[in-house]
Amino acid sequence: MTRNEAIAILEKPRREAIKAILNLAEKAEKYDQLCSDVSPTTPSGMTPVYLKPVALKRKKKPGRKKGHQGVARKTPQKVDNYEEHTLDRCDQCHTPLNKPVKDYKRYVEDIPPVLPKVTEHTVYGYWCPKCRKIVWPKITQALPNSMIGLRTVVYTAWLHYLIGVSVNNIVKVLAVFSSFTITAGGLTLAWKNLAMTLEPFYRDIGQNISKSAVLHADETGWRLNGKTHWLWCFATSKFCYYIITKSRGSPVVKDILCAIFKGILICDFYGAYNKISALAKQRCFFHLFTELVKVDKRNSSAAWKAFRKKLLRILKDAIRLSERKVQIKTADYGGLKNKLESRLSQLLKVPYKDKDAKRLTKRLKRHREELFTFLDYEGVSPYNNHAEQQMRKPVLTRKVSQQNRSEQGAKTQAILMSLFRSAELKGENPVETVLEAAQIEIGSESQADQNLKQAA
Repeated sequence: MTRNEAIAILEKPRREAIKAILNLAEKAEKYDQLCSDVSPTTPSGMTPVYLKPVALKRKKKPGRKKGHQGVARKTPQKVDNYEEHTLDRCDQCHTPLNKPVKDYKRYVEDIPPVLPKVTEHTVYGYWCPKCRKIVWPKITQALPNSMIGLRTVVYTAWLHYLIGVSVNNIVKVLAVFSSFTITAGGLTLAWKNLAMTLEPFYRDIGQNISKSAVLHADETGWRLNGKTHWLWCFATSKFCYYIITKSRGSPVVKDILCAIFKGILICDFYGAYNKISALAKQRCFFHLFTELVKVDKRNSSAAWKAFRKKLLRILKDAIRLSERKVQIKTADYGGLKNKLESRLSQLLKVPYKDKDAKRLTKRLKRHREELFTFLDYEGVSPYNNHAEQQMRKPVLTRKVSQQNRSEQGAKTQAILMSLFRSAELKGENPVETVLEAAQIEIGSESQADQNLKQAA
């Protein structure tokens, strides 16, 4: 409203002016209610445009700061084609030109048109007088009884199960970019057969996980044919093991890690991890920090603020001590660690009347011996970020694929995600690694195994 509009309202008769002011007040109240409904977790797309803050202009230029070494695409070490670009006439005034006076080189990297390559395999059988049967050479370029090449199957599985591209979009990509015609059903069947072939490698990952020295664990919701299931993740620095089950309870953890885990388990405060014994456990500090922030939004009492301040200071002092461990003498380090333990014990002894402080105190007492494990062991983090990062890609995939429709689909999902993600953690090319593993498994299969798979 402008100044002149406000003056015009005041100059009206008293009743009309009061009515106009009440109308404006009602609109302002509705606007305030809209603003209050927008929380920090509301997606940007659901927030009205007129309620979004004005975007700030960029204050500094993009790119690295002055003095920092720049980064550019490296010059290719191998050049496949050479082309020369000359002019006979000036492209501005069309004057005839003589020989060039200067030159420069420019490198262009591109992907040439990709077309399907069809190979006809003639397989000869030989009579073995010792085995008394015909033996056949093995074809490792494709799965048994399949016309789709193994590289295409592995590549598309990587796009779907790790990158999160939907099946229909993969079909479109193959048709447009490679002129490769295939149906969504044909792809999913090929992925299922690939997972069945690679199941021994999946079991090997599970065995490595159960014998690891330091293990991160986490779980999240998953849908199987519209019903709630759970995706579990167990990860080390080089292996990642996924499993999709109907249960979110401790039997899943016991089945994978056994009742006694000989390593250090890093996890959150979920009760399923309480049912197994381990060399040591480290509870995630980030979950504690998140809990403190949540309580701050609803509890502003002095008792809660005092408790929160002391607890937060102890946790941050513990993190700082672990970062300075190399710089501190062993005797001094032990003394500082004992002081932290004493401070935490004193904090937990106080009888709190505040409900939130009392609840958190009860939780910390329950996990008293699992808070400062990272101060005693090398390579142990106070955070469970590693498992959270392994969950990030499946969570993104979950939004695109709508999870699974069958038990076999869930098993295929778990096997292929585990293999691709483990290859990435090792710094390997996931497509080439899984392709090589599939070729090894196909080459080592007996004729009876192949017949069983074809029958299945």
